Amino acid sequence: MNWKILSSEYLFKDLWFTVRKDTCEKQDGSIVDPYYVYEFPEWVTAVAVTEEGKFVFERQYRHALGLTMMEIPGGCVDKEDANLQAAIARELKEETGYEFSTYEYLGKTSANPSTNSNLMHFFLATGGKKIAEQTLDPNEEIEVHLLDVDEVKELLKSNQILQSMHATALFYGLARLGHLSY
Repeated sequence: MNWKILSSEYLFKDLWFTVRKDTCEKQDGSIVDPYYVYEFPEWVTAVAVTEEGKFVFERQYRHALGLTMMEIPGGCVDKEDANLQAAIARELKEETGYEFSTYEYLGKTSANPSTNSNLMHFFLATGGKKIAEQTLDPNEEIEVHLLDVDEVKELLKSNQILQSMHATALFYGLARLGHLSY
C-alpha cells in the first residue's frame, strides 16, 4: 500500500517546522498531487516521578490554543543529543531543574501520521531530585507542580490533559507503575 514519491518540493523551512509538497503515485498507478507533509524534529516526553513518589508536571501557556495548560515535561530532540534518553534528560533538567536516576522507554506515538513526519517518544523517569534552577528558552514560562497519583488520575478523568500525546504517555506510565490496569 506504500506510495512512491515522484517529486518533492520544500515550500517553507524553519527551525522547528518545514512544509513539503509531494507528488506521489499510489499502487494502482493513480497520482496524488499535491500531498503536504509537515516535517518536525523528533519529540520526547516523560512521566517523571521524584524520589518521594510525586509526579512532575508543568503549567504553561500554549499560544495556538490560547490556553494555560497542565502538561508533562518534554520537547524537541536536538542534533546535539546523543540519543532519545539524553534528549529527555536534558529537557527535564532545563524545564524543571530535576535529574532522574532511571529512564525506561515506554513507546512512541504520532500526533498525526497523515501529515506529520515525526514521532513522540515517551519515557518513565524515576528517582527525581531537584538539582538546579530552570534554564528556560526565551519564549518559555513554566511553573513546576508536584502531584500525587490521585491528582494525576483526576486530571486524566476530567479531561484536563489536552495534549493528547502527553495523555497517552501518562496512561502508559501509570500502567507501568501499577497505578492503572486495562
